[in-house]
Amino acid sequence: MENPDVEWELEEGIPQANDPFIQQYLKGRSSLIEEEQKQRHDFTLRKSLSPIAKTACKILSKIRDRELMPTGPALSDPHTSHASSEEALHPGGRLHNARDQMETTELWKILQRLPKGSFLHAHLNLMFDAEFLVNQALATEGIHIVAPEAVSTQSRRDEIPFTFRHISSSAGGLGNGAALWTSTGNTHSPAPVDLQSASCSFPDGEEGFRDWLKSRCVPLRERSYTHDNSGPDAVWDAYHRSTSVISSLLAYEPILRAGLRRLFAKLAADNVRTGHSEPEEGFSEWCRVFQEELMRFKSTEEGQSFHGARVIWTATDVSSNKDLAESMMNCIIAKQDFPDVICGFDLGGQESPKGQLVDFVPMMFWFRKLCLEEGVDIPFFFHASESDTHGENPSHNFFDAILLGSRRIGDGVSLYEHPMLIELIKEKKLLVERCPISNGRHHLADPIGSNSLRFLLSRGVPVSLGSDPQAVLGHGWNGLTPEIWRALQDPERLGITDIAILIENSIRWSSYEDQPTAGWLTGIREGVLGEGVKASRLQEWYADFEKFCEWVALEYAEVDIDD
Repeated sequence: MENPDVEWELEEGIPQANDPFIQQYLKGRSSLIEEEQKQRHDFTLRKSLSPIAKTACKILSKIRDRELMPTGPALSDPHTSHASSEEALHPGGRLHNARDQMETTELWKILQRLPKGSFLHAHLNLMFDAEFLVNQALATEGIHIVAPEAVSTQSRRDEIPFTFRHISSSAGGLGNGAALWTSTGNTHSPAPVDLQSASCSFPDGEEGFRDWLKSRCVPLRERSYTHDNSGPDAVWDAYHRSTSVISSLLAYEPILRAGLRRLFAKLAADNVRTGHSEPEEGFSEWCRVFQEELMRFKSTEEGQSFHGARVIWTATDVSSNKDLAESMMNCIIAKQDFPDVICGFDLGGQESPKGQLVDFVPMMFWFRKLCLEEGVDIPFFFHASESDTHGENPSHNFFDAILLGSRRIGDGVSLYEHPMLIELIKEKKLLVERCPISNGRHHLADPIGSNSLRFLLSRGVPVSLGSDPQAVLGHGWNGLTPEIWRALQDPERLGITDIAILIENSIRWSSYEDQPTAGWLTGIREGVLGEGVKASRLQEWYADFEKFCEWVALEYAEVDIDD
């Protein structure tokens, strides 16, 4: 472009762009930009993309921009092009209200076909939607409700804990539904009440009973959508009330089997090839049921492409070293009986000054010694920093998770506070599993800072997308499509190559088979160029991704990507 002021600039002695020293400056600038680009997390992927894959990525970005909409209250307006409320910027905000509209977008339909690798972060007992759980309970003969006292008022129905129990029809001493809902002044616990009897006598009718049961399976259904100051304590309290109800229902084998069949089918339908679940502690019988249902599903037509699922034994809310020792020994027994099912160990529960990993360090070393004596290899996969602690003690769990040799770190929402640990995680080849929808939904993370995937990716931290309890939280989803859709929609504006890296990481850090530490690290470093199961799965995913890109380029060839 011709400069009309060039004569004036020359008279004033202003350097010109074609002067040798300015050219030298621009050359150095270009070299600096190029060097910085090489540090991008997706540099290698971008460089290796085929022409058709590059076209597909541009098409997806164009469709995303065209359909960009908030996920808060303004979502009801399909013509809105930018988020216009605080709620829209909050990950997970009102997603259950937005579900129908989200699922009609072209972006959603495309992402459903995206091959998604492995689902690494999932709490098994929270992966069943409330509607399914209630239907199963009501349709199963012999399911009873057990409460410590009558639930005679609305506040009691919201707060008093209860569980489900299967009791045969021949058992005596069972209560009637009316006694459960009526306050008689009796201090004794009501007898177990058959669910059908409880439903017929519920004060708000049978439909009201269904709604009440569903609400008790969904933690923080309303409070989670408001930016209050309830904090992590209220969140955990709500989870405990809900998970006790759900876990008691899943303790009955026929219902557990039905749930597993449904779960495997939903994951396979979402193009997830492998699942890693984190059940609450159980025993070998539970592992037997899990393995049988997994093999049965894989033998079906819809399960042909599903590679499998493994579980991370999770000791939850342990109150003493003796409790933890018992859980650890049960874990080892389950591993010996079902080596293909158990792939790791985690310590679950709320992070607080009284629940630090450091308090259990001696037990972790004892567990390693016990595993060695019993001839089993059970690596650690610890949660650390599930909430944004802003410098408080719970974030110190990062240090112990790393020092104890955890292969992956669940959540890690306050990692941004620890620049040294960021470098250590990269050096030790650890993966951070992020669940932005659920963390943001319960205000356990700052959507602008700690919850930023782009922040971690820009610093070269290995990250994968997981999902905490989407289904039971009222969204009704199981899989990774919602998390990916949200990551593409958020202000972070991740691109499809960012998503591809997150998926590739899920495969690289998958525990497809038992591996000693050296073999585990070799598989991560070599990636697609290595040998063995992990390299084979990566090669398979890249081939599937190329096919996906071909489909996008052909299906949406009319999308103008040049303007």
